[in-house]
Amino acid sequence: MSRLNDHLSIKLQRFNDWDIDLCQACNDLSRNLSLRKIFKLISRLGDGVFWYMLMSVLLLRYQADALPAVLHMLAVALAGTLVYKLIKHKTLRPRPFNVYPSIVCTGNPLDQYSFPSGHTLHAVSFSIVAVAYFPALLWLVLPFTVLVALSRPILGLHYPSDVLMGALIGASLASLSFYL
Repeated sequence: MSRLNDHLSIKLQRFNDWDIDLCQACNDLSRNLSLRKIFKLISRLGDGVFWYMLMSVLLLRYQADALPAVLHMLAVALAGTLVYKLIKHKTLRPRPFNVYPSIVCTGNPLDQYSFPSGHTLHAVSFSIVAVAYFPALLWLVLPFTVLVALSRPILGLHYPSDVLMGALIGASLASLSFYL
């Protein structure tokens, strides 16, 4: 049993090292002022602005036909917020810039904890629901979702593992929502 624990401990340490190294590499990109400005804008739009604008445009363009999609997106947003807040306040993982002085915060954190990435969770869940109703939106929401996910470690706000778990949780919630 001790060998198994040692093996697991080594694997977890390697994963943690990878997580920190990748976080640092991403954050180094924010040293470029132009990139920093772009990713700060993407992050700001990912606060909800992009998604609520998309819902508004869908309602204006498709009127009542868009209502099921918009209500579905809002329901997934509510569920995502509840799950995200529950996990975030149970894990209490500090943000990378609070732990590693070499990681610089160049964005605006919405709270003090890192795990999971709520921006990524919501971007993935919104994208899945939107594309399920309007497949032609894939060209718009997929690149934006990827950019939102990248913005989080670039701005020093999240570890890559926070982003990966946010994406996994968001995909799970959206997928589950189609069965409820």
